[in-house]
Amino acid sequence: MEKELIINSTPTEVEIALLENSKLVEIHYQKTNTNFTVGDIFLGRIRKLMPGLNAAFVDIGHKKDAFLHYTDLGPKLRSLLKYTDGAINDGQRSYLLDNFEFEDEIIKTGKIDQVLNKRQAILVQILKEPISTKGPRLSCEITIPGRYLVLTPFSNIVAVSKKISNKEERERLEQIVKSIQPKNFGLIVRTAAEGKGVQELHEEMFLMLEKWKQIHEQLNGATPHLKLLSELDKTSSILRDLLNDSFNRIMVNDKELHYNIKNFMSGIAPNKVGIVKHHRSTRPIFETFGISKQIKSSFGKTATMSSGAYLVIEHTEAMHVIDVNSGHKVVKGNQAEAALAVNIEAAEEIARQLRLRDIGGIIIIDFIDMRVSDHRKELVSLMRDFMKKDRAQHTILPLSKFGLMQITRQRARPEVKINTAEKCPSCNGSGTINPSILLTDEIQRDLEFIVQSRPNSKIYIKVHPYVEAYLKKGFYSIQMQWYRKYFKWVAIRADQDYRLNQYNFFDSNDDEIRLD
Repeated sequence: MEKELIINSTPTEVEIALLENSKLVEIHYQKTNTNFTVGDIFLGRIRKLMPGLNAAFVDIGHKKDAFLHYTDLGPKLRSLLKYTDGAINDGQRSYLLDNFEFEDEIIKTGKIDQVLNKRQAILVQILKEPISTKGPRLSCEITIPGRYLVLTPFSNIVAVSKKISNKEERERLEQIVKSIQPKNFGLIVRTAAEGKGVQELHEEMFLMLEKWKQIHEQLNGATPHLKLLSELDKTSSILRDLLNDSFNRIMVNDKELHYNIKNFMSGIAPNKVGIVKHHRSTRPIFETFGISKQIKSSFGKTATMSSGAYLVIEHTEAMHVIDVNSGHKVVKGNQAEAALAVNIEAAEEIARQLRLRDIGGIIIIDFIDMRVSDHRKELVSLMRDFMKKDRAQHTILPLSKFGLMQITRQRARPEVKINTAEKCPSCNGSGTINPSILLTDEIQRDLEFIVQSRPNSKIYIKVHPYVEAYLKKGFYSIQMQWYRKYFKWVAIRADQDYRLNQYNFFDSNDDEIRLD
């Protein structure tokens, strides 16, 4: 499978598209000024204890207080609080835990007001980004992730990813990690560590300890709220978590970001630096690689598949509902086999849609009815296979007696919602139109004004692709007529994001020529 990462950087945000075999499977957005990302570590202060919810609200600087539930405190909470207090007041001189004495673990069924106090300083990590009207969700089980390993302070556990299926390889990695494990730090071996040697793992473990050292140094004399460690930006974190030999291209349109990514890649995968390319064309990068078109066809209430079958995706406050329809295409032959074929195609598309839209929570899928028991089992098995590429934690239940499949999927970030509905190109959504909708007349009028006011300027016009084709049609095209009339060649560029009657003039510096 070939994977490509296409990155569109603008002054206000970065858009990241992940393609698998040229098919869009994930889309990520990151505002350039975001301060609250999953994985960020803060020194917060307990604002309010809520015994009824068995939770606390913590001030970490967000406009909404962050939420910390008792179940996210972790059994080593007392040790974490002791270390944090010692680091702030200079009682904990070393960032290492060699001589650190653990406190008693808290019980799973305890109460929040028995272990935390109001106004208390606490070390927390963002578990979920702010979603809708809710603030971030926090955890006190601190983790520092790397490409091959995850460092967990106040633990002695060594664990190996279940996705590494080879028994000998699991045992080899476990032995290596135990040999380099710092005292009172746990290590989790990630899937990317498969086949790696002790030197690579030891180097990364050292880098993660350096981050823990930075946290310790910043805690000295600190007062809440304070960000201690920032997660990598979205692009780097995706590369860290996903990069493997199947990646064959990373394309980015921003020169500075291109340089930063190459530097990052030289650290985690020097042999892959060559796949990072700079998109230099004036044509938008998402349009060049067909991503804009895929976004428009993939989002919205209805998602159509190649066979003609389609999905209807509805969202409610409590859950998401997906209905599978066979469409108008009538399949001749065995109806049971035909229903299975449509359901399998739909299952693959649903797995893609869940990743693409980052839908979380409860998902109910109404597949086409199947009466054959083996077909039902086969569909569930294939659905689990299709979902294996999904990094979000999920659970898939067998089909119910009503033919419904239930899926729960972890939600750590707001769902990706893109409105694909377009305003009417004639009335612009107002319900009324101008007395004349002769677009070429309007363009001709504006062009004449520009030529008179800027006789020596090079100009071009950007229009919808249909309008571009019309203006260039034939040898004696409208474009040629402009040249003969004004003795000026007006270049015409198409932009599929433009409405049918939208057009703009630009100068040679790509600055829009405004006529108002």
